[in-house]
Amino acid sequence: MSNRAAILSTVLAMPFQSEVSRLVPDRHPPLEAEALEPTKQRTRIWDLHHSLYCSIIGTCLTTAELRAILLRLDVRGAQGADDHAIHQLGVTLVSGPRAGAKHLQKALDRRHKLALNQCAKAKDAAAVAAFWGEAVKRGDIPGAYWAALTHPATTNELVKKVFGEVHMLSHLVGAANRADIRRLRQLEDDNAALAATLARQQRQLRDGFTARDETIRRLTDALARRAGETAGAAAHDADTKALDDALAEREKRLSEEVARRNALTRRLDKLVTDLAEANRGRQSAERARDALVAELAAAEGQIERLMPAEGEEGERLDLHQLCVLYVGGRSHQIPQLKGLVERTNGRFLHHDGGLEHNAALIPGLVSRADIVLFPVDCISHDAAAAVKRSCRLMEKRYLPLRTASLAGLLAGLAAVQASTAKAS
Repeated sequence: MSNRAAILSTVLAMPFQSEVSRLVPDRHPPLEAEALEPTKQRTRIWDLHHSLYCSIIGTCLTTAELRAILLRLDVRGAQGADDHAIHQLGVTLVSGPRAGAKHLQKALDRRHKLALNQCAKAKDAAAVAAFWGEAVKRGDIPGAYWAALTHPATTNELVKKVFGEVHMLSHLVGAANRADIRRLRQLEDDNAALAATLARQQRQLRDGFTARDETIRRLTDALARRAGETAGAAAHDADTKALDDALAEREKRLSEEVARRNALTRRLDKLVTDLAEANRGRQSAERARDALVAELAAAEGQIERLMPAEGEEGERLDLHQLCVLYVGGRSHQIPQLKGLVERTNGRFLHHDGGLEHNAALIPGLVSRADIVLFPVDCISHDAAAAVKRSCRLMEKRYLPLRTASLAGLLAGLAAVQASTAKAS
């Protein structure tokens, strides 16, 4: 192990030592801290401390890419393994023979070539830290993580900082996903409980109707028999009284059954209404989940197109000088949104929806734009109505975005490009 690799091996020894020791039983003891000598050669993955392998494999490579590498190397157990097993095999591959680690090194360098080239301009640890900070603000984590860990000027403290931030990001993402899954499962459980209650009430109602019909039939048969067996005035009077009593009892029970049926019908209607509302809530949650998945897929797809691997040509998002007007949003995000539009070969206009900008400027900005986008969660009703009214009058396209975020804008731009390509 090189002098630089020996220094990096102490990075996780103090704050994460107990946790890493449980995960990696054969971990080497940390070495004494030494001065990090600058070198021009990037650190290779097998020279890094093995407690970093899990985060590098999980963050910097997709499961599909890692699976393809393992299958190409004919790694035992890769065929038919689930995503978690694929991740474990990838981490084991780095710790194994040098040939497998070299394949992973090449794959990581090829996938994150753009980030490596940008980070290579940094001459010292402060410049590498600044590069990492800018990448975190943009949400460009995988490439920047690999570039920062392997940069020649990276120090122990910087590796600790970068690893810690990626570690906490994984907790935040997992917590958000768990909350969505719990809510969806709760809705499904409520739906199943309501369906079971509805079925039980329907059975009770059916049994009540059957019992009522059987009672009416028996009383009718008894009345018919009594009417045919009349033999004399005295006997007729006795039978008549008995029949009158039977009829009165039948009418009483019939009234009770009708009241019970009406109560069951009202209860059934309420259960049906509750079930419909629960279904609407579940469908709304599923739509929100699908929208999040679509935005994430669009963001990852466009990021991969913006940063194609070495020797590969991806279909980049290109607006072809389309003028985009963004109305609303949060002021601190506007420079990032502007950078995203200009990076995709577009022109960017902005109106804050009337907070500081005059709302009367909206029609003029709409006339200059080719497409108008606005986030529905960060715009006033008046501004949204003004945008729609101006776009209809000027026959301009507008697209509501689900959230005021980079992912939302990126998904919207991808949809604009797809509709433009389809129309042409």
